[in-house]
Amino acid sequence: MAFETSRLLGFGDCDPAGIAFFPGYMRLLVSVTEEMFAASGTPWPAMIRERRIGVPTVKLDVDFVAPAFHGDELDFRVSIARLGGSSADLRHRVAVGERTVWTARQVLVATSLESHRAIRWPDDVRAGLAAHLETNDARDPAA
Repeated sequence: MAFETSRLLGFGDCDPAGIAFFPGYMRLLVSVTEEMFAASGTPWPAMIRERRIGVPTVKLDVDFVAPAFHGDELDFRVSIARLGGSSADLRHRVAVGERTVWTARQVLVATSLESHRAIRWPDDVRAGLAAHLETNDARDPAA
């Protein structure tokens, strides 16, 4: 099941004309992804400070479909297309009402903050992420 949340498009996320500016979108994408992990039972502060696990973005592909404006409520829908041994392929859809304003494909990788190398998802993190898989066959067979 997809993770869903909303964010108000603030002044700091827009250009002088009040139109959303892409760096603001990226800040929102990170905050929504962090919220999804927390809702899945693995908040980033604990992962980073206590478990020494990072989740850097290693690939990001964004399609801007329509403008959004200062004060718009952005509805985020995040699902996981594939959950690998150490990676997760996320799909983001951001809409204002029924109108899609942007979509993104994001690949995250679990990494050791000591070695900066990929590590396998811990079982509890994997279980939390698996709740957001698009389909039951979206798991990596080698995972």
